[in-house]
Formats: sequence, C-alpha cells, structure tokens
Amino acid sequence: MALGDLMTSRFSQLSLAVSNHVIDGNASSGGYLEDADLASERRDSDTASTSSYANAVTSSAAVPTSMAYLPQTVVLCELRHAAFEASTPTGPSDSGLVSKWRPKDRMKTGCVALVLCLNISVDPPDVIKISPCARMECWIDPFSMAPPKALETIGKNLRDQYERWQPKARCKVELDPTVDEVKKLCNTCRKYAKSERVLFHYNGHGVPKPTANGEIWLFNKSYTQYIPLPISDLDSWLKTPSIYVFDCSAAGMVVNAFIELLDSGTSNYPGSARDCILLAACEAHETLPQSAEFPADVFTSCLTTPIKMALRWFCTRSLLHESLDCSLIDKIPGRQNDRKTLLGELNWIFTAVTDTIAWNVLPHDLFRRLFRQDLLVASLFRNFLLAERIMRSANCSPISYPMLPPTHQHHMWDAWDMAAEICLSQLPSLVEDPNAEFQPSSFFTEQLTAFEVWLDHGSEHKKPPEQLPIVLQVLLSQCHRFRALVLLGRFLDMGHWAVDLALSVGIFPYVLKLLQTTTPELRQILVFIWTKILALDKSCQVDLVKDGGHVYFIRFLNSVEAYPEQRAMAAFVLAVIVDGHRRGQEACIEAGLIQVCLKHLHAFTQNEAQTEPLLLQWLCLCLGKLWEDFSEAQMIGLQADVPAICAPLLSEPQPEVRASAVYALATLLDVGFDSRDGSVGDEECDDVEKSRSENIIIKSLLNVVSDGSPLVRAEVAVALAHFAFGHKQHLKSFASAYWKPQPNTLLNSLPSVANIKGTGSGNIVSAQISPLTAIVQDVRVSTSSPLATVGIMHGSPLSDDSSQHSDSGILNDCVSNGEVHNSRPKSFDNAMYSQCVLAMCTLAKDPSPRVARLGRRVLSIIGIEQVTKSVKPAGNSACPGDSTTSSSTPSTSGLVRSSSWLDINGGHLPLTFRTPPVSPPRQNYLAGIRRVCSLDFRPHLMNSPDSGLADPLLGSVSGSERSLLPQSTIYNFSCGHFSKPLLTASDDSEELLGRREEQERFALEHIAKCQHTSVSKLNNNSQIASWDTRFETGTRTALLQPFSPIVIAADENERIRVWDYEEATLLNGFDNHDFPEKGISKLCLLNELDDSLLLVASSDGNIRVWKDYTLRGKQKLVTAFSSIQGHKPGVRSLNTVVDWQQQSGYLYSSGEISSIMLWDLDKEQLVNSIPSSSDCSVSALASSQVHAGQFAAGFVDGSVRLYDIRTPDMLVCATRPHTQQIERVVGIGFQPGLDQGKIVSASQAGDIQFLDIRNQRDAYLTIIAHRGSLTALAVHRHAPIIASGSAKQLIKVFSLEGEPLGTIRYQHTFMAQKIGSVSCLTFHPYQVLLAAGAADACVSIYADDNSHTR
Repeated sequence: MALGDLMTSRFSQLSLAVSNHVIDGNASSGGYLEDADLASERRDSDTASTSSYANAVTSSAAVPTSMAYLPQTVVLCELRHAAFEASTPTGPSDSGLVSKWRPKDRMKTGCVALVLCLNISVDPPDVIKISPCARMECWIDPFSMAPPKALETIGKNLRDQYERWQPKARCKVELDPTVDEVKKLCNTCRKYAKSERVLFHYNGHGVPKPTANGEIWLFNKSYTQYIPLPISDLDSWLKTPSIYVFDCSAAGMVVNAFIELLDSGTSNYPGSARDCILLAACEAHETLPQSAEFPADVFTSCLTTPIKMALRWFCTRSLLHESLDCSLIDKIPGRQNDRKTLLGELNWIFTAVTDTIAWNVLPHDLFRRLFRQDLLVASLFRNFLLAERIMRSANCSPISYPMLPPTHQHHMWDAWDMAAEICLSQLPSLVEDPNAEFQPSSFFTEQLTAFEVWLDHGSEHKKPPEQLPIVLQVLLSQCHRFRALVLLGRFLDMGHWAVDLALSVGIFPYVLKLLQTTTPELRQILVFIWTKILALDKSCQVDLVKDGGHVYFIRFLNSVEAYPEQRAMAAFVLAVIVDGHRRGQEACIEAGLIQVCLKHLHAFTQNEAQTEPLLLQWLCLCLGKLWEDFSEAQMIGLQADVPAICAPLLSEPQPEVRASAVYALATLLDVGFDSRDGSVGDEECDDVEKSRSENIIIKSLLNVVSDGSPLVRAEVAVALAHFAFGHKQHLKSFASAYWKPQPNTLLNSLPSVANIKGTGSGNIVSAQISPLTAIVQDVRVSTSSPLATVGIMHGSPLSDDSSQHSDSGILNDCVSNGEVHNSRPKSFDNAMYSQCVLAMCTLAKDPSPRVARLGRRVLSIIGIEQVTKSVKPAGNSACPGDSTTSSSTPSTSGLVRSSSWLDINGGHLPLTFRTPPVSPPRQNYLAGIRRVCSLDFRPHLMNSPDSGLADPLLGSVSGSERSLLPQSTIYNFSCGHFSKPLLTASDDSEELLGRREEQERFALEHIAKCQHTSVSKLNNNSQIASWDTRFETGTRTALLQPFSPIVIAADENERIRVWDYEEATLLNGFDNHDFPEKGISKLCLLNELDDSLLLVASSDGNIRVWKDYTLRGKQKLVTAFSSIQGHKPGVRSLNTVVDWQQQSGYLYSSGEISSIMLWDLDKEQLVNSIPSSSDCSVSALASSQVHAGQFAAGFVDGSVRLYDIRTPDMLVCATRPHTQQIERVVGIGFQPGLDQGKIVSASQAGDIQFLDIRNQRDAYLTIIAHRGSLTALAVHRHAPIIASGSAKQLIKVFSLEGEPLGTIRYQHTFMAQKIGSVSCLTFHPYQVLLAAGAADACVSIYADDNSHTR
C-alpha cells in the first residue's frame, strides 16, 4: 500500500540523514526537513488508489498493441478479502501474550539493614591471612585510625553507598551487634517497610565462616564469644519480600541452608508466597580473595561502587596501567546521574552493558523480576554481574538465589573495556584542566549501527537483536534519541513478536515519558511506535490516560502538516484509548476529540480537503468507539449533526470507509433507547431531536443495505439489530401484520407498503437517491423481492378462517405484541418500519453466509425465526441434517392455538413467527412460515428440546439480552492493518511478480500465434479430452483456465467441479451455496494473470467470488453480493446475464430489469445503473477485452446495442440485425482485434450476424448456422474463430469470414465420441481450444492441430 512505501522511504531516508549528522555531533533536524520535502513530493506523485501495483503501470495510451490485451488491474486482493467469511477478527488484546511483559507489581525496597561484624584488629580463628593482605573496607583502611572510629566511618560509608542507589530507602546500621540487636533491627525494618522489600546486608569479615547448618556469627555483649544466628530466625524476623547480601567466606553455606529451608516448607511462608533474593560473595567451599590488589570487601565494593571497582580492576590489566595513576580514578569529574559528564557517561554505558548481558542470558521472566521490578534490586544485580567477572579472576564464584547462568565471559564486556579505555585515556587532561571539553564515547553510535545491521538481515526466526536494551538506554539521550526511535519503529514493525520483545525489555515507561516532550521531529515516529504497541496490547490505554498521553495524539491528529497516513495512526491510537474504557472516553471528550474528528470529516465532505481513505476510516471508527454505550458523547455527536456529516461517506469508493461510517452512525442508534421495553424511557423517547436523528441515520443505512461489500452489509445488519432492539414492539407488530394471513389482497393489508413510492421519505427504494446508491429503481411487487414474499403469503391457499380467529385471539391475549396495549408513541411512520423489515429480509437472504446469519439474527429480534431449510435436490450429500424441525407445544406454555403454515417463494429464507401450533404442519412443505405473538417468551420455552425454535439467541428481555445482540467487527478487522508490517513490502511480492511476468510471456507468445496462424479444422477427431461431470441436471456453463490444463464446470444446482483434463483427474468439487435456486449463468476468471479468482454468477443475480478453488476442500469465499437490484413487474425468474472486464475492473450485470448494472469490483460498489433504452430484457452481455468501459448487449427481441461508459450518453448505437424471426439473442461477443465496434451476435433462431456497428447498422455477414435451435455462441479472444452449438447435438466452427472450419456432431458409431444437446461453449483465452458442455453432463475439449498435439 502507499502507506508502506511512503513510510519505508521516509524512515530509511530519516535514519540515513540522522546517522550522518549525529556522528558530526550536530543534533539539528536539517536532514529530517530535507527528507520531509522528498516525502511530500513522493506523496504528491502517488495515486489515490489502494490497489497493490495495479495503478503503477503506464497509461494505456503508451502501451503497445499486444500489451493492450494484458490488463494490469488486480481486484479483490485486499486484507478484507483474506478471511471475512472464515474468521472473526479479534483486535488488540488486553490479556494472554500481552499481559506478560508488565511487571506483576512494581516494588520498592523501603528499608536497608546493614550489619557489620568486623571486630577490627581481632582476626577470626578460622582465617589465616597472607601478607600483604586485602584491608580496605568501604574504601577505608581500618588500621589508619582507632578501631571504634574506623568501624563507625566504615558503617557511615556503606550507608552512603546504599543511599546513592536508593535515596528514599531508610538505612539502619548495626556495628558488631549481638543477636538481640539484630533481632530488634530486623523487626524495626519490617515494621517500617510494611509490604515493601527489606534489604539485609551482612559483612562477616571479623567473625568465623557460617556453619554447615547455615548459621551466621554475631557477638555477645562483652565481645568474648561468637554467637550463632540461624538463617531460619533471620527469615522469621525479616519475613517477605526481602533481599539478603552475604559478604563473608563460605557464604554459599547460607544460601544452601536457605534453599533447604524453602524446600522443606518450614519457612514462615509457603514456597509460592515467598519473595526472597540472596546474593553471596562465594560458594560454600571458597574463601574471599586476600590479594592486596582487591579491597577486603571486594563483593560489597562491586555491588555498591561498581564504576570505581571496575575501573581500578581494569586499570591494572590495561595497557594504560603504566601511564595512568590509579588514584586519578577517584577524581573522575562529574556526577553519576549526569550523562554529559565523564562519570555519568561511564555509569550510563555500564548500565547499558550489564542490562544487555542480563537480557541476552536470562530467561525473560527472570529478567523482568530481577531487572525491572525493583530499582535497587535491578542495580544490585547489574553490579552482581560485575562482581562475578572480577571475583572469578581471583578464583572466587559469587552465587545468587535465584541462580544466574555464568556471564563473566560475555562478549559485551569487551565493549565495556573499550569504552572504559577511551574514557580513561581522557582522564589526565580532564583532571588537569577542569575546562577541557570531554569527548563522548562512540559506544552508543556503534551499538545503534549494529542494531541497524540486524534490522536489515534479522527476522522472527533468527536470534533476537542483543542491542535492544541499549536502544532503551539511548532513548535517555537527546542526541541519539531520534535515530534510536526510528530504528525502534522499524523493529516494532516486524510483527507482534517484536513488540512483545521490546515491551519485555522495558520500553514502555520510556516511550510513555517521551509523550511529554514537545520536540516536533519526534512526533511522527512516536505516533508510529504507539500504533504498533497498541495494535498488540490494548491495556496500555489506562496508562496513556493516566499520564495525559491522549492529548498528545489529539494534537497530532489536528495538525495539518502531518501526513494523512500518520494522522490515521493517531486516530487509531485514540480509538484504542477509548475502546470500552469510560475514563478514556471522558478524557478525550474533555480534550475536544469529537470536534477535531468532525472538523476533518466536515472538511472532507465539503470537498475542502483531499483525504487519505485510511484517515477517513479511522476518524469514523474513533468517533464510533468514543460514543459507544456512552450517552453523553452520543448527545454531543447528535448536536453536532453527525448523521448529516457521515452520510456522504456511505458512498465513498473504499468499502472500509463505508463500513466505518456505518459503524459510526450505528453506535449513535443506542441513544435513549436503553429502556425501550418499559415505560421508564418514555420521556426520553419523546425527544423529537433524537427521533429526527435516528430517522436520518436509518434512512442513510437503508441506502447501503445492498452495498457490494459484505463488510459494509454486515455492519448495516448489526446497526439494524440495535435499531430493532430499540423499536422491537413497533417492528414486531408491523412484521406480524405482514405475516398475518388475510383473505383480501396485500395492498389492503399494507397501505403504507403499497404507496411506498409516494412517501418520499428517503426509503430504500426512493429514486431520488443518486444512481450510485439507489437500491431499487422500479418499485412494483415482484416475486423475488421481500414484498412479493409477503404477497404470496397473503394470498396463500393455506390461510384459513380458523387460523385468523386464533391469531387475533393471541393478539388480544398478549400484552407485549400488537398495538392495542402499546402505550409508547411511535418514533417513525409506518413506511419507515416497513422498509426496515424489508431491509432485514434482504439481509437474511444475503449471498454472503456471514451477512445472512446476521440478518437472521436481526429478524429473530422482531420475532421472525427460521424453522426449516430448503432441502437440496436428492443425491447431494453436501448439506446433511436438512430435515424439517419438529415443533410440538411445550407443556409448560398452557396455550393451545392454531397456526397457519404458509409456503413461500422467498429465496432460501424460511421464516417463522413463533407460536405453538395446535396440530402438526403438513409434511410436504420446504419452507414454513408461522406466526407468533411475541419474542418475549420465557427462557424455559427457549430451552425446550422440541420447541421448534431454530436459534436460541435471545432468551429473555433482560439486560443480558442486549449483550447477545450481534457485535460489529469492522473495528477489530481494521486494527489488523496496523498489526502487519507497514514499512516493508511482503516477502511474497517478488514471487508474485515473477509468476506474473512468466504468465505474461506465455500469454503474449500465444496471442501472437493466435493472430498470425491460420486455424485448421476442428471436428470430432480434434477431441483431446472428455469428462463426465456426473451433474444430474447437465452442464450449465464451463470455463478453461489460461495457464494450466484445467476446466471448470457448473450445473443447474450450483455445483462446481474442477477437472484436470491432461491428468484426467477431478481436482475439486463444491457447492456455490447451500440453497441452490436457478443454476449458474456464468463463470469468469478475475486476475487471470495473477492469483486468479473464480467469479460465479447465479441466475438470480447473486455473485460469489472464490479463491483456492482448485484445491480440494480448501476453496474460500472472497466476497459475495447481489448484482441485480429492482426488477420488472410480474417477473418470476431473473435469468441474470453478466460479463467481467478486467481492464476496467467492472462487472456488467443485467437480466429481467430495465437497466444494466455496472459494478466496480475494486470499490465493491455499484457505480452506475445504465438504462438499457429498451422495453425488452437483456439476454446476452459481452464486454470488450481491449477497450475498457465498452460493452455490447443482446436483447430478447433480437436487437443489439453497443455501450461505452466513457461517453456522456453511454449508448453508442443500436441495431436490430436478427429480423427473420423475432428470437432472443443467445450469444454476443466482440471480434478479436482492436476494432471498437466489430461484434458477432447469435439468436435462438439459428442465425449468426457479423456487425461493424459503428460504421453501418446492418450486418455485413450473416450465417444461418442452426435452424431454430441455436443454444450457445463462443468468440475467441484473439484467434479469428467462432463456434456455435445447437440443441440438436451439433457444434459448428467458423472463421470470421464465415468460412466453415468444422462440425462436431453426435455419432452413433462404435467407440465414436458423442455429445448431447449443447448447453455451453467456451474458448481458451490464448490457445485454440474449445470446451463444450452438454445437457447430458459431458464436457468435451477440442483442439486444432496447430495448437495442441496430444
């Protein structure tokens, strides 16, 4: 899509520009602005269309002749076609995978207990010290002052070191304490910390090693004895959560004892409830290093002063150790938390390195617990990684609980060493001259470059990028931030897995904080990043509102300089913020979101602004979510005249925009009707303003009830369900009037419907609507319209007097139905209710199964239920369980009434009003209609096993009934757009282009052969394959695939079979739908040069498009719609004729109607209804395969007309070549070549006329091919050859000059090939191959000698 290309170029340019100017140390946005100009040029040159690569080709004027035959248009391959029927989209989640990244509960360490047992100048009995020996404790030599003073200073230093990591924690120190003092300290700390974590630090350098039982040593009061303290006592005083640091020899003993304590379950808390962390200086068998190069408390020094310890250790091992005085390390200028100073930068790099090592080595759950839950714990564990590195060099192994894998040899330590060396090399000059400028390290720039390299080559299936935690750290720096965000955006775009990784590493608080910045160049990329996060995890809505982040996105949405695609992302973010989140809805209303959205929509509808469809779509969805179930917002919307602003969007070219506009309007329908079924809401319902708005909304929705996209119709069905729920009583009484059997005519019983044309109230059949959206032009009762259905029922011979009496009895008995007891005034006139019921019936008969299911649910709300299905003809096993539904009276009801069972001819929709009949219905019906008093039956009736009710959807009229209303899916479906990669083309696009090029080559090669090779004879000997389709009703229509040896055939029962004629195998067979009616009139291939789709046109005008139709059982319905709207009076069957034109993307459709419908399949929209300028029906249609927009129609009176939709009048010329006998035109086709008006037309009388209709009215050549029995005509697309078939089992083949090229006939000779009465003929598009289908279910394929040798 354009968005992807645009953002790819934009972000790649941005990252290049940024990487260049960041290295120069110049953080200006020059590169960014320059790129914005590039992008705007790019956008101006982009087409507005959303087709993939279809519109990127050069205009047809410049295309050479042969290329004119290869259309570039590709239709029905958008996201919405992938799985509309198959699955329900879920939208962003707030549980499952997404909730794992969040720290379960952020913690903090509230109290620190420091216990130092140093007993300076007295060595413990089990330690033999070397000389010289490590002496420093907290960087103080205890022998440099008096022992008491030294002990106090060391204690103070240790407290200061801990307070630097957690300033708000309360630190308490006990120096050389007794057991009682430690107990008191522990109890005090737990009491103060409450439920927060307590840190217990133990330095045991002046006492013996811990015992094998895990006891640590303290003193008695007079310091004459060492007193043991069991770890279990310590645990019982400190409780949980806690963290222990043991800096003493054999510290592993304590850890082992603690683990045993946990395992034995004798600790004070059960194992699962414990949150205890232990850090110990060495393993159980080890003693602390005594080398003078280390301090005595090397473990504590690593944990509390990591930079100093790391640099001192590194300095002795570096090449710098000769030139650098180690004492300078204490004089490093700057502060640890100021990243612009040397000390700050070193601390920042150290944090990034240790975070990265932990992230790459630890399981993610453990990483989150230790490095993201508690700031002090995270700092200690980062520093613990350093302790492991330094102490292992002295053959000592620090250990922890939970255990960590070894990290001391991780290669990121090399990056730290290099950064440390670069910083240390500057140290002497910086100490000498305090004003000298400090040169920042290149560490972060290099790590971002490494991340960028990973982005170019990495994927979900490769090792994740190890630099992710560094990218997080870089966000803290202004000079690297923009580049880091751009790279992060690219990473998040790779998929949900990438977003989850980034959230796990802890990106969330950083990008949340960045919403408080006002830097303009960060806005676009921040909106993109938040789009990616919210496409995965909806739960972030709470954090955004809490931090006021919604205001940032509202401001961005309202900014005119932002690209429309990016403003669409802002609208998406806002829609997620308000989705089912009342606090979010309120906050966004306060911030003026409704006014911002409506301002942009209004500007668009007034043609003031050219708007990206994606933005229109999300403005509508955002509004819909904003006032969904929120009456205050709905009132603001109504006062702002939303129905009038959104109505024009219902005729937008993009189905997603139309569906979103339906959704925005539908969510307003709940206004004031929450309590419609009682008398509570009467005052509200009287509100004229609300009723007026609801009226406008319903009129608008009725205009799109027959939209070409099932996505839109599904939303209309959901909207009508909400409307029906609010107006249940009126619609029920109206529907019951429809289905109430009466001896008099339909027009008497339904005056409002009879005069529907004259009401002028914007109904679905009003002709005032522009031809783009008008659904029915001629409104007269016809058999296949819902009105006719009513008529048939009213005139049904099954209606008898007894049933009328009993029905009226029920009506009087029942308070909940009928207008006698209905106290609430009507909000609409009868005409509007009648149109709504008609619209609901139309939806219930929809060719899309999903929309039809929704339509039936809508009808069930107003008391009409489906009780039986049309049973398919015998021999079909595709639809089991079609038996009629039993409907005996539940004994609990106590009502015994008769019911009229009426046979209807209403398509595939058997409907019923629910009421228990007095006697079983007759058994010879296929579809039963029965009347019921009310939907408001009791739940036990619903659950009765043999109540005859089809769908237990709405069990009672409680609040829960509302939750059972069908739910809209457009929002969740639309969210899928942002889940997929937006910055890169999909991986399979190259493969698709390669296949297309190969097929184009094949096509051009064979077109040239067809045009320049004379066709040899075609006769019985030319047959290369014959296939018994096993259709009971014979083959109705057939189609040859262009690039594989496949023939597709269909029969009267709408069964489709796909056959490989080279291998003679059946590839697939399936039913076009479950309720076959009048057979299939045409099969067409869409996108034949790409992944072709099979368009199946039924005789009733319904179009269904299938993909993967050659794979057994894998066929999927891509889209379905009714191509015929409004037909002539008295017509019992439509006999639809259609043709498909790939160049224009148009489907032409007509039949027993007075116009030709023109559908744009890319927009899935009726774009024109062309008057046929004839009283007769169209019986044959053909579109030009060369000239887009040109087509010819043959009529039942033998006349032929040529149309060109590019001309103002559309009708180019008309003639009547078939004059001998007035017979219908059976077949029509354009002659091959570039001549615009050369047509071949064949009538049922048997004559074939060759016309050059633009130059002369009369035929320039006539062939009398079959006398009175012509049934089929085929014209080759490129070769000069035509074929005609007759009912007399004969096929004749002619050249365009009228010369006979062969005859294929029924022969009785032994082993001869036979054909039945010819029902269809079709040529291969690029080869001289002819497929013939016959009434005896046989399909034969013939080839001329040049084209196919077998």
